[in-house]
Amino acid sequence: MGKTLTAERISLDQSDNYVFQRSLLAYHKAAEIVSGTVLEIGTGEGYGIEVIAPKATRFITLDKHTPDRLHQTENMEFFEATVPPIPADNNSFDYVIAFQVIEHISQDLEFVREVKRVLKPGGQFIVTTPNAAMSLTRNPWHIREYRADELKNILECEFAQVEALGVFGNRKVMTYYNKNKKSVARIARFDILNLRNILPRQLLKMPYDILNRVNRRKLLEENKTLTTSIKMSDYNIAPVADNCFDLFYIATK
Repeated sequence: MGKTLTAERISLDQSDNYVFQRSLLAYHKAAEIVSGTVLEIGTGEGYGIEVIAPKATRFITLDKHTPDRLHQTENMEFFEATVPPIPADNNSFDYVIAFQVIEHISQDLEFVREVKRVLKPGGQFIVTTPNAAMSLTRNPWHIREYRADELKNILECEFAQVEALGVFGNRKVMTYYNKNKKSVARIARFDILNLRNILPRQLLKMPYDILNRVNRRKLLEENKTLTTSIKMSDYNIAPVADNCFDLFYIATK
C-alpha cells in the first residue's frame, strides 16, 4: 500500500484529488480578495503560497510543522508555531486566511478572538472548514465539525459582519461523493459496536488513517478516470447551503 498518509492535512496523493481540488479553489477565491499584509494560519503542504503571495505586499504563513517543500517568494516568511495564541502584534494584518484549520483547534473561540486581535480595523478573516452535514463518518483528527449556523454563530461573537458561503461540486463531483459514501458505508457495517463514535479520538487516528487510505486508493483503482479528472473548475463557491462540501466564510472586523 506504500506510505500511510495522515488525514490531519490534505495530501497531494492522486487518490486525494477530489479533496485537493476543492481546497485549491479556496486559495484562488481568496486571491481575488486579499491584498496588503496577509497572514495564513495552516501552511499545510504549502501549495497555497504561490497563489496568495503574489497578491500580498507581505505574506506570513504559520504551521506547527515545516512543510517538506516550501515555495519561496521574496515577500513570504514562514514561521513554525501552534495557535492560539497567534505570535503577532495587534492590528498587524489586512487579511487572515485559515483553510481547514479551525476544526483541529480545541479553543476555537479563543482562536477567533486572536484572529480579530491581529487584524486591522476593517480587515477580513477568510476561513474554510468541512461542512458537518456532508461528512461521511467521524474524522478523529477533527476536534469538532461545524454546520453552517454553528460556524456563523462563533464568528459573530467577535466579528461585525459574516458572509456565509460554501464550496459546491457539480455532477461529476457528486458522482464521486456518492461512490465514496457507499464505500464508507460498507466499511462502517463491520463496526457493530459503533466504536468510531464512542472511542476517544486518539485511539481512532491510526485505524482511521489506514482505512481511509485503503478506501480512497480502492476508489482510485476502480474509478481512475473519474477520480483523476476532477478539476478545480468542477467546484464553485455560492451562498451556503446544507449540501456544500466546505463552509467558506468571510468575517469583517
